Amino acid sequence: MRVNDKPIGQYPWYLRPFFWNQKRKYGQVLKPGLLWARVPKLFSAVAILYGVLDRRSSPIEPVLRSLITVRVSQINWCLFCIDINSSVLAKRAGSMDKVEALEHWRDSELFDLKERVVLDYVEAMTYSDRQVDNELMSQLREYFNEDEVVEITGLIAFQNLSSKFNSALDLPAQGFCRVPNQEAKED
Repeated sequence: MRVNDKPIGQYPWYLRPFFWNQKRKYGQVLKPGLLWARVPKLFSAVAILYGVLDRRSSPIEPVLRSLITVRVSQINWCLFCIDINSSVLAKRAGSMDKVEALEHWRDSELFDLKERVVLDYVEAMTYSDRQVDNELMSQLREYFNEDEVVEITGLIAFQNLSSKFNSALDLPAQGFCRVPNQEAKED
């Protein structure tokens, strides 16, 4: 990591419940949280935004939200994000099949038309040499109303923020999931 975390006791008392909850939920405190928490107001804002985007009552189904977060993470080379988000996707999807196929989703029959449109939107928003055009937005609106489009856009933008933060600071995977093709990329 390019920036060090601090011992838990050195963070403000009001952030410690977040860390306790991470340890309860994941079995360990998440390194990105410790880095964001070096600026407590920033950590709080990021935590609240993530909570809103990944809430149970979201109109975007959980598997689709996870497909978004994993694909953005892959594009941005965030090993931590690929690790944790792949673990969540596998749990939500009931298998590793979509996790393993996601990097080459265009060549896989595992993804339905709705997922393909969203994944194309993810790539248009995330790759710097692409942009969202009216045709892609029309395809997206075949499946989602305007509020849902805003929510999907917000999730993609948030995951770009998060994965670029983690990637720039070189946060490693924390062992939540086998990272597909990681060995090949490290060679």
